Amino acid sequence: MRIAERVTFGGSGLNRAAELRRDPEALAAALERGRVLPVWRGKPLITGSAAGWVPPGHPVLAHAGTMVFLGVDDGVARFAADISDWSPEAGAEAVEAGFFDPSEQRHPALGEAFGFAELRGVMTELSARDAELVATAKAVLHWHRSHSFCAACGAGSEPAQGGWQRDCPACGAHHFPRTDPVVIMLVTRGNSVLLGRSPAWPEGMYSLLAGFVEPGETLEAAVRREVFEETGIVCGAVGYLASQPWPFPASLMIGARAEALSGTITVDPQELEHALWVSREEMVAVMAGLHPVIKAARRGAIAHFILENWLADRLD
Repeated sequence: MRIAERVTFGGSGLNRAAELRRDPEALAAALERGRVLPVWRGKPLITGSAAGWVPPGHPVLAHAGTMVFLGVDDGVARFAADISDWSPEAGAEAVEAGFFDPSEQRHPALGEAFGFAELRGVMTELSARDAELVATAKAVLHWHRSHSFCAACGAGSEPAQGGWQRDCPACGAHHFPRTDPVVIMLVTRGNSVLLGRSPAWPEGMYSLLAGFVEPGETLEAAVRREVFEETGIVCGAVGYLASQPWPFPASLMIGARAEALSGTITVDPQELEHALWVSREEMVAVMAGLHPVIKAARRGAIAHFILENWLADRLD
């Protein structure tokens, strides 16, 4: 798919400058001249339609915990800092609850134009570079928050390599950020596409089927297994379309297309609430927000990107 990297969080050509991760002195010097993105409990600092970068030493960083080096953007070193220990006066209770948290938190050391916002709500407004930087920051900082103890011996581990590693001082083990591979499938039969919905989703929302790749499994096998497990549909040929880093919390969505060899749907209620075939003509109304029942996947998600380009015949 020639336009694959136009997907939200797609590659913007960021120089991750991995060689600096091994040089603490160079990193410290880069930080002095760089900019930092504060992230509070998974919510990046946003101003307007851009990431909210602040200089090192800014009062908002007084609560900074883990610091991660993201890369070099047009000569400026970019970092992210977890400030989750900061407690706003109000609004904290809704964070990370439910499918989407619409609340924003504002820090007294910042102007009213700055707020900590749920990334799902602003992801399509960010530039490609900001989107890549923010997605990286959110995913890696979440890994630090959830992997603070050594998996080998249970002792507390410490950040290293510019935040791209955790070292255990007790047993010497090294730990690295993980990304979970997930296949997401455009399953077609004739002029129709297969959609499904999870019971936890907003009312009426449908999307492409998706599932985690299991150990010892190829991507093609994962596509066929997930579709069959969830709907009883048997798939034949499978092809790659595009991928998307999905920092909720840290997945790599691998978009594929698959040809259905059967049409009868048998939903596994443990996996899906409902699944159905939707014709291309009906899908036009869905994507336009005009369908009386079905709502499209969230704009910015790879499901929306794939369906939009399927309708426009741009899956080459």
